[in-house]
Amino acid sequence: MEFIKRFLFVLFLFQGFILIGQKNIYESDRFEDLSSDHKILAILPFFTNLELKENADGSDLNKLEEREGYAVQDALETYFGRGKKRKKFSVDFQNTKNTNAILSQNNITYSNIDTYTIKQLSEILDVDGIVSGNMDLNILLSEGIPSDFSFIDYLLGDANYGRIGIKVSDGKTGKLLWKYEKEINKKSGRNTTDLIESMMKKATRKFPYDKER
Repeated sequence: MEFIKRFLFVLFLFQGFILIGQKNIYESDRFEDLSSDHKILAILPFFTNLELKENADGSDLNKLEEREGYAVQDALETYFGRGKKRKKFSVDFQNTKNTNAILSQNNITYSNIDTYTIKQLSEILDVDGIVSGNMDLNILLSEGIPSDFSFIDYLLGDANYGRIGIKVSDGKTGKLLWKYEKEINKKSGRNTTDLIESMMKKATRKFPYDKER
């Protein structure tokens, strides 16, 4: 029994070190100054880099990357929408259908949006700031994380499926205000929605527009 207790204690510490290495939160020391008049933010589809085990030609791979990017955009809108119902955030978030429609009307697509600056996009979308990010994945997260894993894998958080980074930028200056990065593994959630819900809950007290922090 004593051995088991020691083993679980060591395992708990080990998990702590893993979690510390898996996420990183940054906030600009100019956040309060640059965001004082922020009222509405736009959420962009995320840039995605897929490295799948299954072979896929360039065209198919691009379509899959785009799908994953829009899945994160949808998941973030859902998460922030729930927060607003709880009167939790100090800003509003532009409806992503409106965001994507405005981008389309200005001939801005998933494949060329990276050629525009944060300031340009903010002006086009008529918002005060931009929520954007990127993902590196070796699975299709929108289809769900594989379920064939052992209990030990779950405890240790093994099987790295990639990494995600979420950032908030000021529309007027284009300056980075906040960024959160995290590894994606078997403990991150079953799919894109779970991942966003889980990681944002962990960062909720660090999210700069959270009224309760």
